[in-house]
Amino acid sequence: MRKATIITTSIVGGVVAVALIAGSSFAVGAKVGHIANTAGFSQSGHSLERSDRMMGDESPSWKTDRDGRGGHGSDHSETGEISGLDSGTLTGEQEATLSLMAEEEKVAHDLYIEFGDLYGDKVFGNIANAESNHLSAVQTLLERYELTDPTVGQAVGEFDSESMQELYDSLLAQGSESRDGAYEAARTVEKTDIRDLAAAADDATAPDVIVVYERLLAASEKHLTAFGG
Repeated sequence: MRKATIITTSIVGGVVAVALIAGSSFAVGAKVGHIANTAGFSQSGHSLERSDRMMGDESPSWKTDRDGRGGHGSDHSETGEISGLDSGTLTGEQEATLSLMAEEEKVAHDLYIEFGDLYGDKVFGNIANAESNHLSAVQTLLERYELTDPTVGQAVGEFDSESMQELYDSLLAQGSESRDGAYEAARTVEKTDIRDLAAAADDATAPDVIVVYERLLAASEKHLTAFGG
């Protein structure tokens, strides 16, 4: 199999910048500000059901401990109740960023599902469960601000935006070559999330959106460590 070219995306002010990086290396220099409390988000009505591998409103609620496993995917320490957080207003660019962050969380989830199936390493399954909670939190914000959820109806590995589809396809190809390649791809995903969440949090003005971004940022830093980053 030929070596994949890594495609990374950056969301800045709602505009997606796509960079092509040969090979698997990836460096991030993100300014990370104050990190909010990382207590767990409550489950929302949105879901991702692995049995039919589809994303949609009709699926059961998130189950972070459905397999009785501990670790990153089974507790709510990375997320927190957001129903009591104050809402605000979003600009068009902030709305676009929120939609893209939903897809970016789905990229992480879907890759870890595939890598877990390929290699059987529990870390992929555990963090895939955590990514389900992350996506649920972003979906809650999309619903609150009456925005279209780009992940609804999308099967595992399918994305609404071309940039996210290219990112997923490239990292899946890299991770399918070897276990080491899968861990490198996972680190790339988390570094991309860290950079984009930091930029999104800096640009956000709505209190609830800022809190969600900062909590997800803290969680992504934990995930990066779990993958050896």
